[in-house]
Amino acid sequence: MSDDATTALVTALERLSRAQREAAARIAGDLGRPRAALGVVRLLRVRGPVQLCEVADTLRVDASVASRQVGALVEGGYVRRTVDETDRRARTLELTDAGHRLAAQSDDRFDAFVAEAFADWSAEDLADAIDHIRDVADAISSVSQEAPPR
Repeated sequence: MSDDATTALVTALERLSRAQREAAARIAGDLGRPRAALGVVRLLRVRGPVQLCEVADTLRVDASVASRQVGALVEGGYVRRTVDETDRRARTLELTDAGHRLAAQSDDRFDAFVAEAFADWSAEDLADAIDHIRDVADAISSVSQEAPPR
């Protein structure tokens, strides 16, 4: 890849990442929660009960960062910690009823945002974009999978 192509790709990825963070921050702000909290809530909605290490691994953050995020959600009544039935030393995290409502509100906001952002795109353009974004994510993951989360 040429230096110009590398620079253009890095710039485009930075723009996408920034736009995604800004959109998530706006939605989180509308819901009165930190952006990071929505990531945890959405993860628990998709995966169901998990341990803290899985939250940290999936979100690619340090366990101490995940612990703080989860702690704030527990204090807010969105997540509960229970004793893991298979390993009594471990704690399992799961959404409370309030957490499920927050996840549903978050999903609704993200769906509305995406519908507005891509309203003028054809189905074919959307399908092409989805394929390309998946390819980009796969290419980056194939190189960075072994890298420790930061």
